[in-house]
Amino acid sequence: MVGGSDVPGGRREWSRRAGRPVWLWPTLLTLVLTSTGVGYAQPWRDELATWSAATRPLPDLARLAATVDATVAPYYLLLHGWVAVFGDSVTALRALSVLAVTGAAGLTAVLGERLFGTRAGRLGGLLFAVLPSTSRYGQEARPYALATLLAVAATVLLVTALRRPGRGRWAAYAAVVTALGLTHLVALALLAAHALAARGTVRRWLLALVPAALVAVPLALLARRQQSRQLSWVDPARLGDLAGLPGSLTASAVVGGLLVGLAVVGAASSGSGGGPAQTPVARRWGWIMLAAVAAPAALLFVAGLVTAVWVPRYLVFTTPFLCLPAGALLASVRPVPALAVVGITAALGAPAQLDLRRTHDWPRSAQVDYRAAARIVAAGQRPGDGVVYGSRDGFLFLDLGLAYHLGDGLPRDVLAVRDPRRAGDLRATECERPARCLAGVDRVWLVVAGDRADPVAALPTAKREALDGFSPTGRWAVPGITVALLARAG
Repeated sequence: MVGGSDVPGGRREWSRRAGRPVWLWPTLLTLVLTSTGVGYAQPWRDELATWSAATRPLPDLARLAATVDATVAPYYLLLHGWVAVFGDSVTALRALSVLAVTGAAGLTAVLGERLFGTRAGRLGGLLFAVLPSTSRYGQEARPYALATLLAVAATVLLVTALRRPGRGRWAAYAAVVTALGLTHLVALALLAAHALAARGTVRRWLLALVPAALVAVPLALLARRQQSRQLSWVDPARLGDLAGLPGSLTASAVVGGLLVGLAVVGAASSGSGGGPAQTPVARRWGWIMLAAVAAPAALLFVAGLVTAVWVPRYLVFTTPFLCLPAGALLASVRPVPALAVVGITAALGAPAQLDLRRTHDWPRSAQVDYRAAARIVAAGQRPGDGVVYGSRDGFLFLDLGLAYHLGDGLPRDVLAVRDPRRAGDLRATECERPARCLAGVDRVWLVVAGDRADPVAALPTAKREALDGFSPTGRWAVPGITVALLARAG
């Protein structure tokens, strides 16, 4: 069993710290930064998938989970209830993520205080608050923000259980780890670092993982069967990808490089000035925090060499653990220089902060402006108009984009013969004979990906031939999309 020598801070010290809200400033700063401009960037393709799933009736959501999106289904279910209460506006869809990263910032500060001291916790929390990735995933209706919150919460509970073992504390840890696996399977790679921390009480720790295993193993097996559809776009991992990982984790290469440098020096520094951050136990925890970043990255990279899973943003839940040894290092210098480093980090990340509020697409030049395309259709449509999409393959989700922005004003999808909700998919099934489905339709809005001078020519053969009897009467190009209005000849 791990005693007081392995976990910083005795009971008296913890009681003395209890009245200090170390979490206050990191929490407030994160809430302000992440809330600013939260509704400006329109939902990108992954968020459109979230919206489509979360707004389905529960039987249809279960059908989707069984066919294509099992790993994200628990998050969709949570957001389903959220949307039922708060609606599906851009801000409402992202508000849950805003609250999640805000909570993660506060818990990062709490964890830092318990491991390295009050100043280290506060500075680590502030560093997390100003990272561009904190705002990036705090302003996205996807599960990464929630996974970050749960990853930090699980680590706080682990430290608590190691300090004062008890059934209630281990049960709380087990519950949060289970929730972490349900939210983001990849985040369970964090347990490799937890194993290092639990070296003196491995039996209890393994017992606490049983509920997570009972939930995660069936989910992983189902996800494995869906992988060819869900991750078909993912390239194999390459050694050069590791060099760009700090930038991927923080959404800024320069910020990522600075943070990794601070964290490594903070973990390696032996120090001699006294204080919690210089004790041998705290130094050990500094290395464990780095392991909480390195181990998941290494595991995902190795898996990515043999199967399609290497997606760096899947590791964003590790960024708080990068901030904590960096905060411990800053705590060893005077307050003004320490806060200056936090300010410099914020300034270096400012361009990325501005970019992500413009668009969530990556690269930024690949923006797909669903909202502009929807406005064109809304301004010119007439009763009886139909809409045809260039392709339903890939992950642009042109139909979902127009459906989100037009709602009930969306023209009839004339080629769709099976609704994606009934099909348990994110894409509708189109009729095999497009010409027959177009019968009786006099005007068609054609929506295709890219800037096409002749959008009809970009269509598959069957669709192109079905539209031979139509003549173009208008064409508009917006970022990532071409909209054309076709009218039946005569």
